[in-house]
Amino acid sequence: MKHYNVVAAAIRHNGKILCMQRGKTKFNYTAYKWEFPGGKIEDGETPQEAIKREIMEEMDMEIRVGDSICTVENVYPDFSISLQVFWCDVDSTCFDLKEHNAFKWLAISDMATLDWAEADKKVVECLMAGSK
Repeated sequence: MKHYNVVAAAIRHNGKILCMQRGKTKFNYTAYKWEFPGGKIEDGETPQEAIKREIMEEMDMEIRVGDSICTVENVYPDFSISLQVFWCDVDSTCFDLKEHNAFKWLAISDMATLDWAEADKKVVECLMAGSK
């Protein structure tokens, strides 16, 4: 089974976090699910470099990468991932919706209302535990 090391950004602004909805994917268990934006770490990149590159590629958005929030492991039917998530801050909430269907800025307390991808669901649980 393929394993991927991936990073994601919990982009925060005015007390809310940016949540992104995926479009159609080749796997029905990830299609149209909500996620934190990010992607695979390329050879030679640090996780922080990867998250900055991914957010620029996917959204044309400049971010400042902060502290690591958590790392979650998840096994999907066709692959597994190690997902490292970082707090990220922005000066502007403007971005281009290149690879996602939709987005929402939500308070951590409202995040459980979305249909998250399995790995990202674990991140939401981590965020909710940390915000108490």
